[in-house]
Amino acid sequence: MDLSIFGMDPLTVLILAPALAAFIVMAAPVNKWLARVMSLSFALLIGALAVVVFVIYQQNTPAIGESQFLFEQQYRWFELLGASWHVGIDGISAAMVLLTGILTPLAVLVSWEVEDRPNMHLALILLFETGLMGVFVAMDLMIFFLFYELSLVPMYFIINQWGSPGGREYASNKFMIYSVGGTLGMLLATQLIGFTTGTYDIAQITAIWPNFTGLEEAFLGISVSTVKALAFVGFFLAFAIKVPIWPFHTWLPDAHGEAPTAGSMLLAGVMLKLGAYGFIRLVVPFFPDVWISQIPLLGMDVATLFAVLSVLGIVLGAFAAFG
Repeated sequence: MDLSIFGMDPLTVLILAPALAAFIVMAAPVNKWLARVMSLSFALLIGALAVVVFVIYQQNTPAIGESQFLFEQQYRWFELLGASWHVGIDGISAAMVLLTGILTPLAVLVSWEVEDRPNMHLALILLFETGLMGVFVAMDLMIFFLFYELSLVPMYFIINQWGSPGGREYASNKFMIYSVGGTLGMLLATQLIGFTTGTYDIAQITAIWPNFTGLEEAFLGISVSTVKALAFVGFFLAFAIKVPIWPFHTWLPDAHGEAPTAGSMLLAGVMLKLGAYGFIRLVVPFFPDVWISQIPLLGMDVATLFAVLSVLGIVLGAFAAFG
């Protein structure tokens, strides 16, 4: 699909434009009205592009049997590791790009109530959008991980600096510890898969990894089955914390309670979706056999355990709200 903006593909623009806008807003003179108007204008332009990308995808939905990715672009990046700047969208990521593009201007508009350092606050919201867009259009595991991590930093500072005075430091630190603890496992899982298969390309890994046998000793003397088990655990924990699934959910009430209005909107509206998106994009396609494998001590398969934990989260959340 041909759609070029200043000689760049639209998905790369969706990633880089919010970051550029964030630096412009941050470097602008300290004037709250100027910062508000500039950030809202940038957010609306990026949102309009997200809508255009979504509409074009809907009008050109690939047929069954064809590649489901549109606007796909791949550039050389980190050849030594086998990673590349590879972006594209399918039906799932197109919807998430649209959601991010619509919600960010609303968060910026809500943030007009912020009087303390408005330039910095609004710039962090735009930088947060860069992290989200990068995750949703990434087709390379290394790119996915980098933007997944990038999304944590602006939200940490939004909660830490503009949250409720009573508990914002505790909430932001808890949010960061949980998130980074989970993504550490995801980084190790990403490295295991990349070194074992020789590529970080998500489409290639999806085709190779489920039936991958490789050598008897696949990676540092570890068998393929063990590598797969460790990779699954790493991804599962990272995304379970982000969803969050019980019992990895305790950071969320603190973060929601202490975050400013815009931070709470972005947390609930988009950031928690990163976990579910990670399961759909990576965990389910990479490990289809794991979901039906039995857990000896529990007498159920992994998919059933996942469903039970999810239902527990709903029930416990209802009791917490009642309390």
